[in-house]
Amino acid sequence: MAPVAQSSARKPSASAPPLQGLRIIEFSAFVAAPSCGLALSQLGADVIRIDPLGGNIDAKRLPLNDAGLSLYWASLNHGKRSVEIDPRHPEGKQLMQSLITAHGDSAGIFLTNLGVDGDLGYDALRALRPDLIMVQLTGSPDGANAVDYTVNCAAGFPLITGDGARPTNHTLPAWDMLAGMTLATAILAAERHRRLTGQGQLVRLTLADVAFSTAATLGYVADVEVNASRRVADGNFLYGAYGDAFGTCDGRHVMVVAISDRQWKALVRAVGLEAGLSKAAELLGYRLDTEEHRWKAREFISAVFRPWFAARTLAEVAVAFTDKSLLWGPYRSFEQMVTEDPRVSEANPMFQRIDHPGYGRFLTTGSPIGFSESSRLPPQPASLIGAQTADVLADVLGIDATHTARLQANQVVGGPPSRS
Repeated sequence: MAPVAQSSARKPSASAPPLQGLRIIEFSAFVAAPSCGLALSQLGADVIRIDPLGGNIDAKRLPLNDAGLSLYWASLNHGKRSVEIDPRHPEGKQLMQSLITAHGDSAGIFLTNLGVDGDLGYDALRALRPDLIMVQLTGSPDGANAVDYTVNCAAGFPLITGDGARPTNHTLPAWDMLAGMTLATAILAAERHRRLTGQGQLVRLTLADVAFSTAATLGYVADVEVNASRRVADGNFLYGAYGDAFGTCDGRHVMVVAISDRQWKALVRAVGLEAGLSKAAELLGYRLDTEEHRWKAREFISAVFRPWFAARTLAEVAVAFTDKSLLWGPYRSFEQMVTEDPRVSEANPMFQRIDHPGYGRFLTTGSPIGFSESSRLPPQPASLIGAQTADVLADVLGIDATHTARLQANQVVGGPPSRS
């Protein structure tokens, strides 16, 4: 094995992206850990994703382009450097160990949501670099495997989604995405701890705990224990306040929400019911003067509002809903989102339409976070799997082109031939 190259990272300039100089080695699949790596790379970190030869189990996940390449993979992993290494080959394991434990104050950070152990477990890696930070996502605190959808069904939400006739899953992998941001928080917290104390550590997170902690944070656990509450599915109503979905006469739908008194008054004015709505509600035993009362009167309110929306097109609703106090929005398909919403365009500084060689040209996001004193890193293209293998081995480990060619010939690593 070639000697490990010493890091010569320079202090970032004041206007550089906030995480410039930080290096994370990611060994992952699917959504949670890759979304963490993406978020950190968008803030300037050098994220090196390692995949087995040919890609991991998510390499061909839908949607695919006409060439059979995964737009899902490209969208979750753009801006990272992609390396192919066989983790089962003894030399492959050594290479991975060397990349993970490479020298440098801002290196030695390992992110994974895979079942690594043995030579790639924390104890073996820490023996090579005592201040190693390893952040690992697993399924459940009891050791069981789990994915977003098996965690979601256990956390209560599908039984209060939809109309209650049967459990209704949301298609957004919410727990994976929230776990990804929690992993990013964990990495930054552990890296700060290391800078202050010199100590590395193993950080564990489970997908199940992400979901259950969210349910508790929103008050749903307390509601059960304090109030013996049994929440039920309630369609598109907004729990605890007034909100509902309405159809328009041109086949579109809108969501309308009024949380504060100001928003409620603006909504009533917009639909022309200032004079009669409260009086009609009082006759039926309802009060509309607080958020809680409007929640209890939700079915009455929606029955009164529904004909107003049904008599208007989406454009006519938009004309009536110009008061900035109003909270509302049209329902859109993904296609309508891309073609109709100016926020999903290059008018938004988060987006740029860029070429991803092999994948196509499409709107791509940088970080959604804007810093006043740091530049926003423009979106970076996705790599073909393994495209930076030779470059990373040279940059991080000092391995020359001849050595890389031998590793490629022996199928220890993949990727194109070294350019040097």
